[in-house]
Amino acid sequence: MDLVTTQSGTTVPLFCGDFPRVTKPATVVAGSGVLVKGTVLGIVTASGKFGVYTDAGAGGLDVAKAILAEDVDATNDVNCSVYLAGDFNEAALTGLTAAAKVDFIGTAIFIGKVV
Repeated sequence: MDLVTTQSGTTVPLFCGDFPRVTKPATVVAGSGVLVKGTVLGIVTASGKFGVYTDAGAGGLDVAKAILAEDVDATNDVNCSVYLAGDFNEAALTGLTAAAKVDFIGTAIFIGKVV
């Protein structure tokens, strides 16, 4: 079972269903800082690199596109893996907002709760 530690310090499952998980190699852009598995990511339009999603972001970071598949230190550009598909536990995702949930509609990233 894939577990993550939330910002409040509790450990929860990353996934809440059996939908197939798809990962791909990716680069997280320098300056993103230390990120935990389960962080919601956008894509920087100019570079194609991933960065931390935020509702108020610009240049592509305002559209949720992927979920970080591992802990990384993105002080500098870092190669890692991201999820492009799966059934994710919303309690395990860092940076998930109502707008990010809307961005994921129509994609292979599903957001739910562990029952």
